[in-house]
Amino acid sequence: MSALRAGLRIARRSAWRARGRSTLIMVMIGLPILVLTALLTYLATVTVTPQEDLTARLGAADAHLVQIPEGTELQQEPYGASWHSDGNRPRWPGLSAAEVAELLPPGTRLIPYNVGVLRLGTARVDALETDLRDPLTKGMLTLSEGRFPSAREVAVTSAYGLRPGDILRPDGAAPLTVVGVVEHPHEPSRRMVVGPDLPLSVPEDIWTPDEQGTGWLADTTAPVPWAEVPALNKAGLYVISRAMITDPPSPLYPTGVGVRYTVAIGGLVITGMLVTVLMAGPAFAVGLRRRRGELAQIAAQGGSARHLRTIVLADGLVLGGAATLVATALGIGAGLLAAPVVARSGGRLGPPDVPWGPILGVAALGLLSGLVAALVPAVQAARQNTATVLAGRASTAGDRRGWPLVGAALVLAGLVATVVARRQSDTVWVYASAMLVLFGLLMLTPWLIRFTGRPAARLRPPLRVSVRDAVRHRSRTVSAVAAVFAVTATVVAVSIGSYSEYMDRRNAYTSARPTGMLAIWGGSMGDAAWSKLRGEAVRLLPGVSLASGYQIRDAENRRYTLRYIIRWNGTRTRRTVAVGDPVLLKLLQGRHDPRAVAALESGKAVVFDPAAVRDGKLRLRAGSTSGPPRTVEVPAVVATPAEEHQGGALLPRALVEQAGFRTVERQLYAMHSLPGDSTLWRDLGKVNSRITVASEMGYRNTPDPGLWGWLVGALVLVVGGTLTATRLAAADMRPDRATMAAIGAPPGTLRLVVAGQALYISGLGALVGLVAGAVTGVALSRPMTTRGAGDPATIAVPWPFVIAVVVGLPLLATAAALVTRTRLPLARRHL
Repeated sequence: MSALRAGLRIARRSAWRARGRSTLIMVMIGLPILVLTALLTYLATVTVTPQEDLTARLGAADAHLVQIPEGTELQQEPYGASWHSDGNRPRWPGLSAAEVAELLPPGTRLIPYNVGVLRLGTARVDALETDLRDPLTKGMLTLSEGRFPSAREVAVTSAYGLRPGDILRPDGAAPLTVVGVVEHPHEPSRRMVVGPDLPLSVPEDIWTPDEQGTGWLADTTAPVPWAEVPALNKAGLYVISRAMITDPPSPLYPTGVGVRYTVAIGGLVITGMLVTVLMAGPAFAVGLRRRRGELAQIAAQGGSARHLRTIVLADGLVLGGAATLVATALGIGAGLLAAPVVARSGGRLGPPDVPWGPILGVAALGLLSGLVAALVPAVQAARQNTATVLAGRASTAGDRRGWPLVGAALVLAGLVATVVARRQSDTVWVYASAMLVLFGLLMLTPWLIRFTGRPAARLRPPLRVSVRDAVRHRSRTVSAVAAVFAVTATVVAVSIGSYSEYMDRRNAYTSARPTGMLAIWGGSMGDAAWSKLRGEAVRLLPGVSLASGYQIRDAENRRYTLRYIIRWNGTRTRRTVAVGDPVLLKLLQGRHDPRAVAALESGKAVVFDPAAVRDGKLRLRAGSTSGPPRTVEVPAVVATPAEEHQGGALLPRALVEQAGFRTVERQLYAMHSLPGDSTLWRDLGKVNSRITVASEMGYRNTPDPGLWGWLVGALVLVVGGTLTATRLAAADMRPDRATMAAIGAPPGTLRLVVAGQALYISGLGALVGLVAGAVTGVALSRPMTTRGAGDPATIAVPWPFVIAVVVGLPLLATAAALVTRTRLPLARRHL
């Protein structure tokens, strides 16, 4: 029998005898594999390729064409579309089906395919106006209940919650009867109404190429290739054809893997393997400690060092292989099951898809991690003293003298590389530099353990025993401490970088109006139209105090805008000044400011950006789309706005008129919050379409919630790794604890010895990880928060999160070790 085969048989039997330890190792190795496999499978399943989406978009048709609103220039390209709108509400040109058919090959058949919204009171529901009974729509929606609708009938998706026989009552139209329930192939959560004759409302926002508006499905006699798309765009049509998707042009961009991508993937692979190895390593060491007598007997019967290494490595192969197999199967199943569940809550769903290439790569890394985790115990098994083990005495391994110097050199090189990488625009180089620091600290860990063990004599007896035992058995302590500081450093670095980015975005947020202010702006309209619009606004907003704002025009009635430029949080920001009276000033300041009111009434500008005022003057640029630009300098005073993120300036009408302009009221302001279902824009738009309604919502982003996901991951890894190492320590310390019990130590003292090991391992790892993570996090803050030369980096530390990681997790691991049951079997003591 070959040595490998014998080693595999011994490893299998040993794994079955120690099922608890084997399960722990498999969980440590398999958990990352399960997560990655599930994520890869989920992403592959929810990602709908253009080829997979072809039937849902086109049915059996050859092309789908949508009208482009007037004033919009569109250019479709194989890798996206670019468009430019004049900023007004969409206005469709009204092309007829016959005019569209003339642009396509002769013999083309068109059926309507209009996308919009159906208004049901205060609710708006996505709606599709087409005939699902036509063969061209086959496969776009599947019928799950009832039948496809005909005139004055509709079908609804199952997410809408209606059943055949229910009635829909759209605004200003006859009721519609629900006769069928349909399903979208890739969007099970979509709420949509479908029928051949619906009272659609067109989108009220600026148009984007999302196929909204009037359109057709086309059954053409010849394909519609990319070569014909520019002509259709120029004619006012957005087009998606079967030939465009199935026969795209050759790639325009190189498909090779770049250096940045290679470094990023390499760093992720190395970090994942390192953490897995460090977490599983102590568990393999547990098995080695328990089997050292068995291995010593094999050595005494003629087994060589190579045989002992093979037996221990076989543990890694057997347990790593089993963990990889189980985790891969569970990960694929979890990914396939999670995709439809998540899609029901919102999102897309494609056909079940398993990306075997990446998954097999992850599985190979998992198997390799098991072997690498068993490598150090295998080397220790080959070097153990047979006589010492058979005599029942513990053996200790010495440190490698050159490792601290190599580790210090790597840390120094990593810090230098981090300083250089911090000035790059890409964060991947900071992560790559952090790997050098991480490996350097790993080599320094034995020295750190020995150094921190020196003050043990000043500790209480239980903690003194714990620390000295950890120092004496550095071979297992190093792995556990390194695993803790690797996880802690990663989490701390990510938290500092993410929170710095959040704070930078929050500090960069600025507005010319305080939060909660409603603004109504009239475009180019006459006095009579504005008077009518103003009266309607007063009627629709009863009891709301409205302040007036004014447009600036020259003698030839050309519209001008006054602006100035400042640097806000390192970014050049262009401000548009407002023109108004003390009523508007009170709204902008959120209070009555006598000094600012007096300045405004005396003909001075009130400015909320102190940097914009120089020598008591505000320099403005007057710009117009139809008139020549001008430069205006006006007297100004600085005042405090209602909120710290607020900027801008307010000019009195008299000051603007002194500069050679005239003012007309075309703006209304109020401190009023509109409800979510408000129809103010639509109602005012019925009076005049040249109207804009805006509500200042303030900064609404929140810190990355994914940070708490990192905390959960750190909780599992730090506490799990610490308890694994603590279990190993308890196994090694059985003779010592038995001696302590024999001389009268109470059970509480014995538990404190075990808990002290957990506190020492997790505490030392957390402190080292805090230092390493803080350096990397500060370095990450620069590329994540700067936007060009001269822009200072924002550095912010999420202290509650960091304290939870660095202080909370070690305390939790210690508490878990304190309540863990540690039985003391009878031990033989040598006198």
